Amino acid sequence: MRRRHFLAGLAAAAPASKGSADCGCAMQVQAALARPAGAEAFDKVGTKVRITGVKAIGVSLTPDSDRPYVFVKIETNQGVVGWGEGTLEGKAGAVIACVDDFKEFLIGADPMLVEHHWQSMYVHSFYRAGPVMGSAMAGIDQALWDIRGKILGMPVYKLLGGPMDPRGVRGYYHVRASNPADLQKLREEAKKLGVTCVKSGIPGYYEWIETNAKITRAVKAMQMLRENLGPEIDIGIDFHAKTSPSVAAILVKEVEPLNLLFIEEPCPPENVKAMARIAKRSTTPIATGERLIASFSCRELIEMGVIDILQCDINHVGGVTALWKAAAVAAISGVSMAPHACEGPIGGLATVHADAAMPNFLVQEICSGVVAERKEKIWEEWLGFPAMRMVDGRFPLPDKPGLGFDLSEEALKKYPFGGTRPMARVFHEDGSVAEW
Repeated sequence: MRRRHFLAGLAAAAPASKGSADCGCAMQVQAALARPAGAEAFDKVGTKVRITGVKAIGVSLTPDSDRPYVFVKIETNQGVVGWGEGTLEGKAGAVIACVDDFKEFLIGADPMLVEHHWQSMYVHSFYRAGPVMGSAMAGIDQALWDIRGKILGMPVYKLLGGPMDPRGVRGYYHVRASNPADLQKLREEAKKLGVTCVKSGIPGYYEWIETNAKITRAVKAMQMLRENLGPEIDIGIDFHAKTSPSVAAILVKEVEPLNLLFIEEPCPPENVKAMARIAKRSTTPIATGERLIASFSCRELIEMGVIDILQCDINHVGGVTALWKAAAVAAISGVSMAPHACEGPIGGLATVHADAAMPNFLVQEICSGVVAERKEKIWEEWLGFPAMRMVDGRFPLPDKPGLGFDLSEEALKKYPFGGTRPMARVFHEDGSVAEW
């Protein structure tokens, strides 16, 4: 069917009429009346497409996974289906329940009103979103953008005004090598694939004031990366908020000569003034943001000039809508974007769309190695292409409408939801709780 004919059909399709009650069609009457509060205000400007179903689907690649995927499927009366992701490590069951809570905001509504639905979920929930609500909203929002793109016949990045770079989105893989020989082998493999950036971390867990031995060990680990990966590959180092401000302030100064692309989360992101103190100690760019929810939570970090790079995660921050707004706020202050992505393929692909239209985009994470692993093979099994695998160091831009993929709910049943599992719980030698 041609797009103009399809859109004409959308405009002509009307909800069940009042007269259907006269014929005893109780189910049609119920469907006609089942609309979210305030929906009637858009009757003259919206489409006649209506959301008929919202489903949260838990998917566990292994029964004991601490981050089972939470996929969101939204169905419409026109047969257009949207997919999104709201995976939240350690809280999958809570996100699934929250998506179910939001059905009342969506069933019977026009899916094209993406911004309106985002505002309604955020504002009408009264208590401001944390990671559970932010992740539920993210999955719903991505699915709505997928539907919007499919109805309009365009990839989401084009709806956002992209692409900024037709070659695709520059990305980085994670380094899991821990000795010079493996790092040199990794360097050669990255060179063959055109990979120009990687990320690693620091070893161990850190007290508020640390020993010289532990600090020296962390510095040497970072030096080994640079020495064996060479000067051509950009390196990001994730402190993962394991270090206190006092320890981080020492480390960032020690590793300045390594010319790192960034240092990530040198302390917990809620401690803005402490992070500002660390940033003043070093010329290495400071990055954070994967734990932030909605664009509002990024404001203080940006306004205070604390960070150089913002790393919001599309699966937690609130979807395409929220990530796009966070990027716009960051751009005003000259802050770059390097979104976090350590969950499933749908959120990863949705992020690529947002990246492609950001003028201040820097690089995109994917929590995978240079060599594809089991999960990437499963993603390809689901989607029919090697999702979130780079070509010449970049994630390709899809040509298909929406988020650019087809997915069968049936294909997910091979990996049934194994339930919520807690994330790692790490403790210091004295039993006190450690950041990890």
